[in-house]
Amino acid sequence: MVAKRRNFPDEFKRDAVDLVRFSKDRPLTDIARGLGVHLETLRKWVREDAARRAHASADEADADMTSSEQEELRRLRRENARLKEDNEILRKAAAYFARETTR
Repeated sequence: MVAKRRNFPDEFKRDAVDLVRFSKDRPLTDIARGLGVHLETLRKWVREDAARRAHASADEADADMTSSEQEELRRLRRENARLKEDNEILRKAAAYFARETTR
């Protein structure tokens, strides 16, 4: 049987996440049960909030940079993305050739 999907208001989600963040002594399972929310749903909300907070703090740090520092950061991020892509291609190629040599 598939559970019915429930939509919760954003305010409820924010309050639930705040409850988790500030209730360090209560287990997550108790909080989820008390709110009538599935444990994994509450965990997902907490993870999303943590990611949002991390992104917001990174944006604040970017705002404190000079324009030349921001441009260098953009350049380095582009280079990092390209290098990650190159590494992924090389990893796949190495796996392919390793399979070919074992045949």
